Amino acid sequence: MSTPPSPVAPPVRLAVVDDDPLVRAGLALMLGGAAGIDLVGEAADGTEVAALVARTHPDVVLMDLRMPGMDGLAATEELRRRPGAPDVIVLTTFHADEQVLRAIRAGAAGFVLKDTPPAQIVEAVLRVAAGEPVLSPAVTRRLMARAAGEPADDQQARGARARQRLSALGEREQDVAAAVGRGSSNAEIAAALHLSVATVKAYVSRILTRLGLDNRVQIALLVHDAGLLHEDEDGAEGGRPR
Repeated sequence: MSTPPSPVAPPVRLAVVDDDPLVRAGLALMLGGAAGIDLVGEAADGTEVAALVARTHPDVVLMDLRMPGMDGLAATEELRRRPGAPDVIVLTTFHADEQVLRAIRAGAAGFVLKDTPPAQIVEAVLRVAAGEPVLSPAVTRRLMARAAGEPADDQQARGARARQRLSALGEREQDVAAAVGRGSSNAEIAAALHLSVATVKAYVSRILTRLGLDNRVQIALLVHDAGLLHEDEDGAEGGRPR
């Protein structure tokens, strides 16, 4: 008996939001013909995003940050508050500017620079649709450095909230969260904590659910806000909230 063919995954439904018609046209040309991607709609302003998403039901939205009217940050914040919202990749010209940091906190799954090679933008869309954030450990560290430069009062208030949220996790979950905050991969966490990779993935999923977060980059930022990375560097045991 012949083996039935494996089911073919449906293409990722993508919407593009950018106020520059030339940029939109270039992205549409590049992404519309990419394997595994179905370009389902475009918008020129953040105020058009809600209607675009309701009409086209994208899996991923590629969102420019700087637009007149409603910018990409406000549109991302509004969109991610909705049940069943699509994933958002923000499109920017800066590696670690304040709006990128705020967009990640609001639930964006990552960002790409406007001068990113086309193949890498396609890869980013496919990865986010598969549940993987598109931020490398190096980029995460830059974002954390940006967060460290925020006003002290803001840091203290956010730190207290972060420690309170993390205290709801079990000890092993806190260990995994701290390792995610250090930029460790699932395999590295598994080796350090003597767990299987599948168990680490289960812990990460549980942490996301319990904390109401969208991706592991937000876990890393929460751990950073709580000061656990600094405690680890100073030799504190376990890196857990006290």
